[in-house]
Parts: sequence; C-alpha cells; structure tokens
Amino acid sequence: MRHVARKRFGQHFLVDRHYVRRIVEAVDPQPDDRLVEIGPGLGALTRPLLDRVRHLTAVEIDRDLAAALRREFTPQRLTVCEQDALVFDFAALGDRLRVIGNLPYNISSPLLFRLAAARGALRDLHLMLQKEVVERMAAAPATPAYGRLSVMLQYRFEVEPLFGVPAGAFRPPPKVESTVVRLRPVHTPAVAAVDESIFAEVVTRAFGQRRKTVRNALKGFVSEDILRALGIAGGARGEVLSLAAFVAIANATAEAGRRLRSSSSE
Repeated sequence: MRHVARKRFGQHFLVDRHYVRRIVEAVDPQPDDRLVEIGPGLGALTRPLLDRVRHLTAVEIDRDLAAALRREFTPQRLTVCEQDALVFDFAALGDRLRVIGNLPYNISSPLLFRLAAARGALRDLHLMLQKEVVERMAAAPATPAYGRLSVMLQYRFEVEPLFGVPAGAFRPPPKVESTVVRLRPVHTPAVAAVDESIFAEVVTRAFGQRRKTVRNALKGFVSEDILRALGIAGGARGEVLSLAAFVAIANATAEAGRRLRSSSSE
C-alpha cells in the first residue's frame, strides 16, 4: 500500500525486518494471547503477530490505514478499531491484555498515563518510544532524567528497557532514536498509596518547578511538620526523593486530612 505519512498523527512506520523480528521475539506471543496493537500503520508488526496468534485487535486512528487492514484481514483474524488510542477503552476488551505499539512521540506521555489507568486489565506492554522518554520512565532518583513520569510509571509498572532502534529503521525516519521497553503491571505495590489522587498531586507539585525545594513546591498542600516527621529535608528537591518517599508523604497527608475531618465533625 502506498501511503504518505501524516504529520498530525506523528506517523513513522517501522520498515526494518530485523527490528520487527526482535520485537515479535520479545513479545513471544502464544496462540490464545489477547493482543492489542496500537497504531498498526502499514502492518509491519501486524502480519508476523497474526502468524503467531488466532486473533489480534488493532487500534488505528488513520481511516485509510484502517480500511487497508480491513481489506487484507478478515474480522475473525483482525478487529480494527478506528479510534484515537487516547480515548480507547482498553479495559472493555477483557483482562490479561498484551499491548504492543510504536507510540507516536507527540502523544507518548498522555498515552502512557491512559494505559496506566487500565493496568488492571493488562498482562504486559511492549512499546516503542523515543529513547529519551524510556530513559525518563526507567530513571532512578538523583539522576537528570528522573521526574514525574519516572515516579508515576514505576509506581504502576516494572519498567524494563530492551533494545534501541535507530532512526533509519523507519520511513520517514524520525529525528530521534527509539527504544523498545517492556512494562509489567504492579498490582500490589511494595509501598501502596492510600489515596492515589493525593499521591499524584504530591508528585506533580514536587516536579512542577524542578528548582523549587520540596518545602516550597508542596507549600499549602503538605505541611512542613509532615516532612519533618518523615525525616525528609524541606530544602531537598523532588528529584532526590524515592518512590517510597513520595508514597510516604502522600499517605501522611491523607491521614492528616482524615484526622482534620474527623475532629471537625465531632
């Protein structure tokens, strides 16, 4: 099929068979696996995946590409959902889903959070992303790449970078290098947030302005007494705090709020 890549969809099609084979080998799909491919594009991964499984669901926003896939494969083999992955309801497909995709770089972070919200339905994810995004996803505290994305994803997933993919493996070639990463949902975190909305707010504020100290970044939301009780220096910056530290701050803040509500109702 002749197709001109559309910039508005961030299309860069994987064409190098070597990397197609490596991705399929990393996924190692079995016949009855519930596979979901995000952005199948020209079908470079779709075809070898369908050689291994009985059925595949594909989420494709481009109507021309979706139509071409429907012409090539029967609905019994391939279900094509012509929809934006940012609004697609992954959980509606059932559980133990295995998601595969070459994610458009321009929507990678919001799409990762969308997938994180559906993690209860996921078995694993094998995604190709911009190299720098994967570095942020897997980063450790006190490293330059560590930030909100690192903390929020590591709370929900085990993050395992697998291998790099050069720009020349795509048509048209992107201006950046790519990395394939494996994510496995963490259903029972070693340190669990009692209120995930508070946890998310603490992390967002801590990294909202990276030069701010934790004391100033969390001012008005987390009291300095809480930081002191947890042994966290108010003059530290968010980038040095571990995932466990963020959960501890969030849980102490949630407990302080609960006590305040309880006392005010008496």
